[in-house]
Amino acid sequence: MKVLITGVTGFAGSHLADHLIEAGHEVWGLRRWRSRDDNVAHLAGRLRLIEGDITDARAMADTIAAVRPAWIFHLAAQSFVPASWQAPDATLTTNIRGQLNLLEAVRAARLTCRIQIAGSSEEYGLVQPHELPITEDTPLRPLSPYAVSKVAQDLLAWQYARSYGLDVVRTRGFNHTGPRRGEPFVSSDFARQVAEVSLGLREPVIAVGNLEARRDFTDVRDVARAYALALERGKSAEVYNICSGQDVSIRELLGMLADLAGVEVATRPDPARLRPSDVPVLRGCCDKFRKATGWEPRLPLRTTLADLLAWWRQRLVGPIADARH
Repeated sequence: MKVLITGVTGFAGSHLADHLIEAGHEVWGLRRWRSRDDNVAHLAGRLRLIEGDITDARAMADTIAAVRPAWIFHLAAQSFVPASWQAPDATLTTNIRGQLNLLEAVRAARLTCRIQIAGSSEEYGLVQPHELPITEDTPLRPLSPYAVSKVAQDLLAWQYARSYGLDVVRTRGFNHTGPRRGEPFVSSDFARQVAEVSLGLREPVIAVGNLEARRDFTDVRDVARAYALALERGKSAEVYNICSGQDVSIRELLGMLADLAGVEVATRPDPARLRPSDVPVLRGCCDKFRKATGWEPRLPLRTTLADLLAWWRQRLVGPIADARH
């Protein structure tokens, strides 16, 4: 089957490409001309890349008309929550207009295809303790410009499904991590710092933000499977949580990384890592998605963090070796 992934060079996009290529699909990936291809370099010759920007309506129309995929996975977005506070306009423009351009391009091409819209647990925002675990019916109370943009994407997809009959499946992914996770994200940021401590590259002091926030983490490789199953078995216009159903504090996450690395670390608060408002607890329920698709997360968090730590060590050892030579 011919599939298109927007944001294919990103974290989740690259793992989704891995999964779909392994399953035998013909995978096309949309990339911006200035995007780095490190995450998909290993797929050279098997992944077909096409350049374009989701905020450019003409580029999106040309891409859809040229590829004419049976499945579209829309992952391209400004996805770093703290950055949305510094650049709310860019976040809203990229995420909302980018999706609008995609949906309009599908309509203009009169294309019959299935479209997965990758939403976020950040859409739920201010969740009350009695509302846990979070289901798809939990009210949306976004607490960041990023979260507002994802709510808009979510509802825009639903509107296009109802108004124009587009075959859209919406997913709300909770936190996911693993190898290739971008450095600004907390799990990867901590893994880098802990790896540097283990390699003797820094003092055993980790710069931290809010350690008390609790998040529901899933391995990105399990999430990639979930995205594929969403289009294989999900119902059109429906929305599904993708999560593990368990939450850990950011403090516990750091402790696991230090334990896996065999180091002891202290923490140093960094005001720059604090948000104007933060979501205290995100713990999801994926019963609806499980019943629809049979999906279950397979990789435990410690395995995910061990693989992330190993990925960072590999990246850091290269520069050390180069310096010694």
